[in-house]
Order: sequence, then structure tokens, then C-alpha cells
Amino acid sequence: MAQKVPRAGLSRFMKEGSQFFKGTDEAVIRNIETVCELAGQIRSAYGPNGMNKMVINHIEKLFVTNDAATILRELEIQHPAAKIVVLASQMQEKQVGDNTNTVVILAAALLEHAAQLIYMGLTPQEVASGYEMACDKALELLPSLVVKEATELKDVAQVKQWIRSAITSKQYDNEEVIADLVSKACVQTCPKNAANFNVDNIRICKIVGSGVHSSTVMSGMVFKRGAEGEIKKAKNARIAVYTCPFDLTQTETKGTILIENADELQGYAAGEEKEVEEQIKALADNGVTVVVAAGKFGDLYLHFLNKYKIMAVRLTSKFDLRRLCRTVGAQAQARICAPPVNLLGVCESVEVKEIGDEEVTVFECGGEGGRIATIIVRGASQSRIDDVERAIDDAVNYYKALTKDGKLLAGAGAVEIELSRLMESWGDKCAGLEQYAIKKFAHALETLPKCIAENGGVNATELLTRLYAAHEAGDATAGVDIIEGGVANAVDLHIFDLYAGKRSAIKLATEAASTILKVDQIIIAKQAGGPKPKAPKSQDEDDEGMA
Repeated sequence: MAQKVPRAGLSRFMKEGSQFFKGTDEAVIRNIETVCELAGQIRSAYGPNGMNKMVINHIEKLFVTNDAATILRELEIQHPAAKIVVLASQMQEKQVGDNTNTVVILAAALLEHAAQLIYMGLTPQEVASGYEMACDKALELLPSLVVKEATELKDVAQVKQWIRSAITSKQYDNEEVIADLVSKACVQTCPKNAANFNVDNIRICKIVGSGVHSSTVMSGMVFKRGAEGEIKKAKNARIAVYTCPFDLTQTETKGTILIENADELQGYAAGEEKEVEEQIKALADNGVTVVVAAGKFGDLYLHFLNKYKIMAVRLTSKFDLRRLCRTVGAQAQARICAPPVNLLGVCESVEVKEIGDEEVTVFECGGEGGRIATIIVRGASQSRIDDVERAIDDAVNYYKALTKDGKLLAGAGAVEIELSRLMESWGDKCAGLEQYAIKKFAHALETLPKCIAENGGVNATELLTRLYAAHEAGDATAGVDIIEGGVANAVDLHIFDLYAGKRSAIKLATEAASTILKVDQIIIAKQAGGPKPKAPKSQDEDDEGMA
């Protein structure tokens, strides 16, 4: 029997079918090209004039948005190098909630400039080392560029100015309306100690119809369902909450009752009615005016609830039920009973309202700090409302970041140009080969204002020249004016960037770029064999024959 001839190279100790890429051209440059290709797809979505992308995910759900975090999440990127940048972007989303596109574009720009240096003769390790030095210096210089500190977090007008830029990049046409809604909701729910602000205290209720300008803020919680009984309104409500259906309980074992005549039948029904009425009367005696249950309301219970003028509301979500308990200060009951007064919730008013053609139940709670606010978002289509929701989410996270660190930088590309100018002058003084990487880092920062200009339909090269001239002349807050297509003072236009967000974006983008540059080999093991997984069975077995 003939023996197998051993294969040469790496393949001798790996399974047949494995792939192996080695060296600058095969591994490093290939990874750089992939990341640049990914950034090229979402670069046009950057800034106020960014274009929307239409993404249909694996379950055929439609997304029409320019939010980079949503686009990258729904695309399900598989390439390992691109995945590193996507993970950095997702980390930015978790930490700050904004600047996700900045991370991807800056990381790709750093890698693009790194490729030029590699072609010049520098090694990827030298470039990565230079980038890390440049990142440390950039983060050291960044605090000196802070133009303002947000202190008045309870002033609606001030908060509106600060969060506008976060909304403008997502909803340029509606930034004033959305900024007004979010600033009111944030100030209303902000506790005395602003550091304890909780983003979950701001809820969103989406109702299709009308336009974004018809959106409103309500104090309390809003649920997209009406009341079960005849009572539709309760003032100074006392609320009993149940995690079970508000109906006659079924026994664990079946029983048989022998009824011999009509009187016995009538007596049995009367006994059941009497028991139910006693339960509802006990609730009414405790001052309960609203009953909230997690299941259905039985007809008999509804009859007596209407008789004693008690409002009935059904909630299907356990999450909503828990949040309502926390909001009104109630303790949920596991069975139908008359809970003591200290376990009941209190609310200023509970009312069924009609918004568009949708019935909603509003639990309105007074008081300041720590309370819930609900933003009712209107829009012509579901995809439009979803995009507005993402803009609101970014703005609320922006406010949350302000409560932790209130430092603000000049927006509209001003901070990137000033940082680029300072970094380049510092790079000239550095000895060693790292100075080339430091200068390329400075040039990579130009990419962000350049993208804003390009997406705004302005000649980017000419505008960058004018921006540098303004900064050299001493105007450190000169940025891109997308309306006039020129240079303007970003602070005067109330365009701000979050210091914490910019710092995190620069750090994550540099770390992602350095990680990719330090990869010199790609080894892909052979994919696992075996039969392909079966498709899910149809709901009804008879459907198989009909297919």
C-alpha cells in the first residue's frame, strides 16, 4: 500500500482544506482594503446631510436609516478584520450612545494612511507604534480644546442647545422639534442628583399617522391600549396591580356538581356572584379606583367593576407591569385579593385618550425628578418613526453622558482640524520613524470634516484649506457651515461635540487600527463537516402536503 507524501509548509500539520495567508500583501493590505471598503459604504451617511441606507436584515425587516450602529448591526459583518472595527463601534454605542460612525471612518482613515507608509517601507509594527503615541498625545491635547462645561442640566433651553447636534446628524429636518421633546423629557425625569439620571425613565410610544411635528411629551406612562370596562377616567387614582388574570380561578382538578332543580342552579350562580362582588367591594372600600391586571378580565368581574366605578386596564407585558409598579409605587399581587392601602399605587390621573385612530391609556404622575416621561412619536410610516426613535435614543444617551462629564468641544469638524494642526506641529519635533505615523494620524483626523463637506455638496479640498487658514489665524472653533457652505464659528452656531464621546471615539478607532496592523498571518481552519441543519417544520403538519 502506497504511503502518503507529507505536504510542505504550514499545511503539513493542519486539516486538508484549511486556508493560510501570510505577509504584508496577503494579510495586512488585504485587511486594510476590507475595512476601507466597509467605511466607504457608510461614509456617505455621516453628518447632517448624510444619506439614508435601506437595509433588509436576515428576517426581512426593513430599516431606512443613516445611523451607523443600526446599519452595522443589521448587516451581520463576517470578515474578521471588519468585525474588529464593528466591535469598536458597538463599544462606542454602549459607552456613549453616539459617534459610532466616527469610529469606523477614523479607523479606516488611519489604516488607509498606514498602507501608504507600508508601501514607503515602514513596517506595520512601526506604524502601529506611531499611532499609539499619537493617540496618547491627542488625548492629552483634547482637554485644552474644551469650550464649555454643561452645568445647568435642569434648564430646558440650555439642554436643547447642547443635544441639538446629536439629533441633527440623524434627523436634520426635525432637529428643533425632537430637541425640544427630548430636553423637556430629560429635565422632567432628572433627579436632584443628576448623576443618578436613568435613560429608562424616558419611554417612547410610537403611533403611525400625522407627522413628526405632532409628537408630544407626556408625564407618566402611556400604553397603546384602551380600558376594558365602561370607566375611562380616574382622577387622584389609587391603583391595585395584579400579575394574574382578573377572572374566576380554575381549580387544579375537575369537579362535578349535581344540581337537581332550578332553585339549586340559581343558588349556585348567586353564590358565585356574591363572592365576586365581595372581592370588588373590598377593593372599593380600600379606595381603589383603577385595577391593572396581566391577564384577561372576566365578564362577571367587569360587571362589578363597572358597578363600583372602578377602571380596568389590561397590560400584556410583564416588563411594562413591573415598570408601572415602580412608577406608581404599587406592589403587584399574585392572586385576586384586596391589598392593604400601603401596597396600592398612587397616580394623579389615569385616562383613556385617542391619538390619531389609536386608543392609549395615560398614567399621569406629577412631581419632579425620578419620574417617568413618555415621548409620543408620530410619523407617516413605521420606518420613519423607527428612525426618529433612534435619534431620540442618541439624544437621551448624550444627556446621560453630560450628567457624568459635562465638558463640550466645538463641533462641525472644528475640534478635528485644531487637533490635526497641533498634532502635525508636534510630529515635526519627534525623532525616529514614528514621526511619519504621527503626521499621518494628523491627516486622518481631517477625514471627518472632509466627509461633512462632501456630504453637504461642498468642495472639500477648498473648504479644508479655508478651515486651516482660520485656525492658523487663531480661531480654534472654526468649523464647517453646512447651510452656507463655508466656514463659521461652531460655538456661535451652538454646534457642540461631547468631550467624552470624542475621546472614546479616538481611543477606540486607534486601538482597532493598531490591532489590525499587528496581524501578519490569517489562518482559517477547515469548516466543520456533517449534514446541513434541517429547515424548521411548518406550524401545521397538514401544510407539508399542501406545499
